Amino acid sequence: MSSKTIFFPLIAVIFIVTGCVFQKPDYLKTITATELNRIMQNEDIFLVDVHTPEQRHIKGTDLFIPYNEIEKYKDKLPKDKSTVIYLYCEAGPMGNAAARSLYELGYPNLINLEGGAKAIL
Repeated sequence: MSSKTIFFPLIAVIFIVTGCVFQKPDYLKTITATELNRIMQNEDIFLVDVHTPEQRHIKGTDLFIPYNEIEKYKDKLPKDKSTVIYLYCEAGPMGNAAARSLYELGYPNLINLEGGAKAIL
């Protein structure tokens, strides 16, 4: 058996296994634009734009924090760490990165807007 015969299937298995790591983490929920609009009509939520550079905000946005500077703005975040924080960026990925930082700061209730601001604006 040649080394190529073993090598390529091994690489395929590594890609499959590591691909699972990039799935949505357990601490993060996603929400559609329709669901967010419905919730915003019935509740006062904490909505954070994390897109860089700063973009046009969704009406009702409480705070702008660059996704890669969450730690720097932690004094502007809710004191009650059980508060649900709704996140969005332009299309979604920066919201995922911001959620990870927020989770590491002790915020377990995080929701990212699927499709980002493009889904609403």
